[in-house]
Amino acid sequence: MLRDNVVSAAAYSCVGVLLMILGFVAVDLVTPGRLRQQVWVDRNRNACILVASNTLAVAIIIVAAIAASEGDLGEGLLYTLIYTVIGIFVMALTFILVDALSPGDLGEVLLDDRPHPAVWVSATVHVGAGLIIAASLL
Repeated sequence: MLRDNVVSAAAYSCVGVLLMILGFVAVDLVTPGRLRQQVWVDRNRNACILVASNTLAVAIIIVAAIAASEGDLGEGLLYTLIYTVIGIFVMALTFILVDALSPGDLGEVLLDDRPHPAVWVSATVHVGAGLIIAASLL
């Protein structure tokens, strides 16, 4: 029992970390500039808020997928991967939609050094999308 739990925890941890990295890459693809530079070097708060919300939303989906998994480990990992990739796609799409439906350029707002309320809107939409997908699994 303990050995099985340790193996499951290690496997889900590895998949979860890889999916959170994939989420970061997705945000980087839909936003201008280099996100790593903006967050860790430039310390851009707007970029940090968006990345943090995306990472939280991805983690919420992963937790729900793990909780909903009923079967062997391989099947649970596969379903976790599928549901989380769907979530990452939906979050990238919501960023594009919010950008298209709002005045100005959300990407430019993200690059701005000054805090901007629009980033909080986009961040909340990301977390909301993650919660919706998570709820559909539970």
